[in-house]
Amino acid sequence: MTKVDFYILPDTTLEARLAFACRLTETIARKGYRLYLHAEDEQMARELDERLWDFRPDAYVPHALEGSDEASRVPVTIGWQEAPASIDPPPQAMLNLSPDIPEWFSRFERVAEIINQHQDVLTAKRECWKIYKQRGYPVTPHQLKGQGA
Repeated sequence: MTKVDFYILPDTTLEARLAFACRLTETIARKGYRLYLHAEDEQMARELDERLWDFRPDAYVPHALEGSDEASRVPVTIGWQEAPASIDPPPQAMLNLSPDIPEWFSRFERVAEIINQHQDVLTAKRECWKIYKQRGYPVTPHQLKGQGA
């Protein structure tokens, strides 16, 4: 059964949420997982693509946009529409930055959700939390502190 982790940030900005998404992506990839980043829309996907190039001067996370030629050769793919294409090996984890839960989320071993204190994000992710719990998925909260989260 898919395990779900909610990372709860004290910040209110999209900037802080995306910055943490980059750090979490690096951590997940470093642990050897193939990761699918599910963005809210194409604009967010392209923003994540850019940020992953330079979120830290001493880090590099090999990544590509879903559907590109490189997507099957990198551990991290970024998409926003449908389920990620079948690649071998398939991603084991998904970082969901969309306000909704994709109906195909259960194909992943792990799902990560990032909540910050922006009212729209709080409202959407509270609903996601309830849906996961109602369906019996194990949900673990991670309360993060300050900028160094």
